[in-house]
Amino acid sequence: MKITYTGRHEVFPAKQKAKLEAKLQKFSKMLERKGEKEAHVILSQERFLHKIEITMNAWDHALVGVGSDRDLVAAAGAALDKLEKQLHKVRDKWLAKRHKDNAAGAMDGLAAKPVPAANGKARKQASAASGKSGNKKIFRVNNRGGNKPMTLEEAMLEMETSQDYMVYRDSGTDRVSVLMRRPDGHFDLIES
Repeated sequence: MKITYTGRHEVFPAKQKAKLEAKLQKFSKMLERKGEKEAHVILSQERFLHKIEITMNAWDHALVGVGSDRDLVAAAGAALDKLEKQLHKVRDKWLAKRHKDNAAGAMDGLAAKPVPAANGKARKQASAASGKSGNKKIFRVNNRGGNKPMTLEEAMLEMETSQDYMVYRDSGTDRVSVLMRRPDGHFDLIES
């Protein structure tokens, strides 16, 4: 990492300068991996107050940490803390966006690829139910595409005697509900 210091008549103690540079090296590892990173440290003093401003660029953002204190080392610590908070915030936003894009791409790919059954027993049951052996496919279904919501009574009429359960969108609450037939002939209603 390339670190430049700017300041008039300001002398940074060698031990603290090494600690500052080590911390900035740690920050550079957290940044995107492309190219040489640069940090600019500006030292100034107004009367008894030392002011340190540290500037870095990451993900097309200028990160600036400013600290001021009577002690030069304490001012550097405050500036580093502020810079670290900004760095974490920008990095987390970048990672969240990247993971969101990857998850959307993975879900699109998942819908197009066949998915094998989980274990041997499930595979045998699936092949017995379908009459064919092979992998099962998952199809993405748009829950709003042409399906109108229905009432509880309409769902019961739709079930009749051939189905044991019915998943439908309730017209009153606009939520997904599941209606299941119990062994004794009564019904259980599960609302989301």
